[in-house]
Amino acid sequence: MTLLAERLRTVRPSETKAMTARSAELRDQGVDVITLSQGEPDFDTPAAVCEAGIRAIRDGRTKYTAVAGIRPLRQAIRESFARDHGLDYGLDQITVGCGAKQVVFNALFASLDPGDEVMIPTPCWVSYPDMVALAGGKPVLVACDELDGFKLRPEALEAAVTPRTKWLMLNSPCNPTGAVYDRDELLALAEVLRRHAHVYVLSDDINEKLTYGNDFATMAAVAPDLYERTLTVNGVSKADAMTGWRVGYGAGPLALIKAMNLIQGQTSSHTSSISQYAAIEALSGGRDHIDEFARAFRERRDLMVGKLNQAAGLSCRVPKGAFYVFPSCAGVLGKRTPGGKVIETDTDFAMYLLDAFAVAAVPGSGFMASPYIRISYAPSLEDLTRACDRIIAACAALS
Repeated sequence: MTLLAERLRTVRPSETKAMTARSAELRDQGVDVITLSQGEPDFDTPAAVCEAGIRAIRDGRTKYTAVAGIRPLRQAIRESFARDHGLDYGLDQITVGCGAKQVVFNALFASLDPGDEVMIPTPCWVSYPDMVALAGGKPVLVACDELDGFKLRPEALEAAVTPRTKWLMLNSPCNPTGAVYDRDELLALAEVLRRHAHVYVLSDDINEKLTYGNDFATMAAVAPDLYERTLTVNGVSKADAMTGWRVGYGAGPLALIKAMNLIQGQTSSHTSSISQYAAIEALSGGRDHIDEFARAFRERRDLMVGKLNQAAGLSCRVPKGAFYVFPSCAGVLGKRTPGGKVIETDTDFAMYLLDAFAVAAVPGSGFMASPYIRISYAPSLEDLTRACDRIIAACAALS
């Protein structure tokens, strides 16, 4: 009998974490690595949010909390959904987890039986297929063409549905492409879903507040008849620069939320009590910082797109949200590095950028799409400018 479970054979290490770890190793060796591999805003958590966390410590709010999250936070989440989208959830329809990532996993683990399928439009976030596999389901990858803005078309959705399809996962704005589904596009997908009543929607809206000139839309609000078939996931990590505080949340069908709470009660119990009190301030206090963040990210996006399109062999679309660009590197495949190695894949190109020019990006293969690379524009303008200059030089050095 072996120690490790058979299901781990289907799970890959996170490409983003691997590249970030490799960058840290090089940095420890004295290399001036510019890390663009992780979605980590360089802004500090807003002062008022930090003060709320400090106040929670001083007030002794350091004990166990309810598994689903403290009531005042769930009330703040409820009010946020109502204010932003007109969605009405009872407090018992809301659960709080250790980041949106845990909320997604709890939902999959609570709902999937062996052989159940989860439809995942690709390019997709690296963790989706592996979380589905860990939960015992079968990830079904549906390729979305760059010419369609990397977004799922209704006809592709229709073609991929089977009697075993349990979930459609929608991530908008998307990691890694920055694609944003508008209201009409969601309505077109909803029309297909109405013909397949056994399919539920997991709407991962974690990047909701980071859009650039687009009206964000979410499925449960756009198609009220799908409200009972939709789990809407969000959190404070991205828009409030609270990645390390680990607060995500989900709202959806009561039976599902209860099952997710059951799983959480037997695993993590709940997220940090201190973080939960800080998140109340993030959701209920002044959120002027979000507009400031979005303006800064838009400036960084425009810099990145402009410079990357100057790099020989790269082609970069303008993303509509989040803080990632996803340029095609098809034009560098087949070329040789100064050291004589042929660039055969996007992984080869990403490693060339890291090893020869000290820029860490993530190969598109990690997001189920090649040949692309994902670059985060969450770092500072200074670092992005230096990184782009290195990427341009790296492409020019190929022959």
